[in-house]
Amino acid sequence: MTATDSFAEPLPEREAALVRFLKSFALIRESGVGMVGVGIVVGWVLIAIFASLLAPFDPNATILPYQRPGAVDPATGMTFWFGTDQIGRDILSRIIWGGQRVLIYGPIATICAYAVGILMGLAAGYFRGWWDSILSRVADIILSFPIFVLYVIVISTFGASGLNIVLAIVFASAPGIMRIVRGLTLDLRNRDYVAAAQTRGESPLRIMFVEILPNARGPLIVDACLRLGYVTITIGTLGFLGLGLPPPDPDWGGMVNEGRAMALAFPHMTVIPCLAISSLVLGLNLMADGLREISIRD
Repeated sequence: MTATDSFAEPLPEREAALVRFLKSFALIRESGVGMVGVGIVVGWVLIAIFASLLAPFDPNATILPYQRPGAVDPATGMTFWFGTDQIGRDILSRIIWGGQRVLIYGPIATICAYAVGILMGLAAGYFRGWWDSILSRVADIILSFPIFVLYVIVISTFGASGLNIVLAIVFASAPGIMRIVRGLTLDLRNRDYVAAAQTRGESPLRIMFVEILPNARGPLIVDACLRLGYVTITIGTLGFLGLGLPPPDPDWGGMVNEGRAMALAFPHMTVIPCLAISSLVLGLNLMADGLREISIRD
């Protein structure tokens, strides 16, 4: 066999599945809407990564209270571009550091929820029978509760912390993901390539993760982007309700809660954190729209 022939050989199934999975993200360049969303999300990611360099002040330092956007600190001559809050903390610095926390806990919670939901959905859809009955009933019971009631119950029981926020989101979101994966698996398990893998004697685990899951990537990637937006809103809402990250950690939802008493006199205290949440969610939704366009075309 020549060197040229070796390069012409098809990729092993596992590597080919990974290439197909990553191709969906590469093709987003073909969608203008998707690229706008990517730009917004990447912008927030860069801000979060370089928070220590970009934040002009310590986010928890008390400087001058009730300063409006554009005010100047007479002691240092530095500008409070977004003003300060009721105890004198720089809002721009808190927005920057708060974005770092949202972009840590949001993706972690979403990834963990998908890990649990995918395992449940693949097992229920592929094995069917009592696996499907038990897992579907568990999902139905959890989904029958209002989602924010579940969040409040979990966090009130175990306390407000980053870990408990992740656990609450996984507990409430995994059943919905399971239903999506189950439906896709029920459809894909009857395809010819799955039957061929079964004929070759491949294990159910390999069939589920190499043959079925990569071919369900389109709807799952789109749902993941949308769900990450929902998780961002959830983290902000929990912070507003006092169930988010414990103070003094900057938290966008907590900033809205802290500034709501002064919203009429100093609207920047609540409007700016709300705009931060909205912009990140908008970017994720635009990414999802772009990926949906690509999946329809593909």
